[in-house]
Amino acid sequence: MNKFIKLLFKYFILGNIGGFIYIILELLYRGYSHWTMYCVASISFILIGLINEFIPWNMTLLKQTLIGSFIITCIEFISGFIINIILKWNVWDYSNIPLNFMGQICLPFSILWIFIALIAIIFDDYLRYWLFNEEKPHYKLN
Repeated sequence: MNKFIKLLFKYFILGNIGGFIYIILELLYRGYSHWTMYCVASISFILIGLINEFIPWNMTLLKQTLIGSFIITCIEFISGFIINIILKWNVWDYSNIPLNFMGQICLPFSILWIFIALIAIIFDDYLRYWLFNEEKPHYKLN
């Protein structure tokens, strides 16, 4: 199989796993979701998984999770601007939550994304190890 096709397949698999898991979390938390959240979560999961592709493994796990939270927050803002403001689909609205920006992102959820990013980083690393024979995960804690 050609290298590009293998890479495309890997990110297709990882993105779908990330999107599916997020939908389940959202259904458990809110009781409903929207198909766009699957796309947003898939993109976020793939980008979080790429942290170790560009930044060495010797970065602390805390720094990785902060970067992951930043990635999710950025993707959430960009997609929220398109989905909720431009398209007016009203999938989410943080206007009633303190420290929000345009109702699309807010500090409390960015903090929650730190914990979600931690889980996503570890899960992505192990998926890559188990499914794609990549390097066994190891983490620097401090």
